Amino acid sequence: MDLELQGKIIIVSGGARGIGEGITNLLAAEGAIPIIIGRSEENNLALVKAIQMQGYQADQVVAELTEPVACENAIKKIVAKYGQIDGLVNNAGENDSVGLEKGNYELFMQSLYKNLVHYYLLANHALPYLKKSKGNIVNINSKTAETGQGGTSAYAAANGGRNALTREWAVELLPYGIRVNAVVVAECFTPLYEKWLQALPNPEEKLKSIKAKIPLGQRFTTKEEIANMVAFLLSEKSSHTTGQLIHVDGGYVHLDRAL
Repeated sequence: MDLELQGKIIIVSGGARGIGEGITNLLAAEGAIPIIIGRSEENNLALVKAIQMQGYQADQVVAELTEPVACENAIKKIVAKYGQIDGLVNNAGENDSVGLEKGNYELFMQSLYKNLVHYYLLANHALPYLKKSKGNIVNINSKTAETGQGGTSAYAAANGGRNALTREWAVELLPYGIRVNAVVVAECFTPLYEKWLQALPNPEEKLKSIKAKIPLGQRFTTKEEIANMVAFLLSEKSSHTTGQLIHVDGGYVHLDRAL
């Protein structure tokens, strides 16, 4: 399916690794120009180079997204170079295990800046340009806000905020024709997921037990499957879809995991 994304300037925060990498690769293959915003210039440039070697376009901006000024400057750099923004994919973040019992105010607030605040900041600074292009926003969210996980209060709170912002922005931006949706992820194997898994006493046993609880196919969702939904939501093929929390999770959240 041609999603008609050719030449679209689409920002992907945290777009160099994991789910973000899958999104960046697919958008480039669809003819868009994905712009990675991430803290690691090495990772950013490696993916941009790999995409360019395939004959597609991509670019990157280095920014520490926990710093508000860096978020603003990243948008300014993109606009100065390309003059437009057609889409924003808020993706960057990590489940950093800041819990209630084993946490404190400082760690909780740091986690919110790491996982939620930059969603708002990037959207806020990109908004004037999204209004001009009637572009779209897609937020990548986690199941933790709906299912709970234990020991990760800050990340769950951030994702509750992401869900709420998706619906709130969809309402606020209706007059501008800007659609806002979220893709909710449950179990997707990424470098950060692997890092968490390897820190457990029996990683292989844990991995097997997690897979067994995923209703559709007893397997993890791939980053390509998430990217497919993101690209669809960014395109005009989804032209009457807004304010939706779309679960690409093999039925993990809503189907009985005793199946």
